Amino acid sequence: MLLPGSTPRRAFDSIVRRGVLIASESTLLELARVLKDSKFERYLTSVEREAFLVALLKIVEVVEVKERIRICRDPSDDKFLEAAVAGRAEAIVTGDADLLALDPYRGIRIMSPAEFLGT
Repeated sequence: MLLPGSTPRRAFDSIVRRGVLIASESTLLELARVLKDSKFERYLTSVEREAFLVALLKIVEVVEVKERIRICRDPSDDKFLEAAVAGRAEAIVTGDADLLALDPYRGIRIMSPAEFLGT
């Protein structure tokens, strides 16, 4: 999602243009934690990653999670289902195999960025 022109970034941009990007406090904290990982240094500096997060916070709709979900084979991914349910999302766009295996979940499509783009 960080690299312009990449499939995840094109899906992200499409969602921002034509829909609503939903997150919860816990999914935003997870993103902030992941973006600090040094493995991203070869793509973007820490300042650029922080700027991305700040820009994202301006456009995302933060939802309050009221229901705890425990279904994903990777329990750390349940937070994404919780945010989607709380925000009445139509879809979750992800590359995470543990989430993709649950498609659909409560009528919420779970799809890869390429599938979302129809490529």
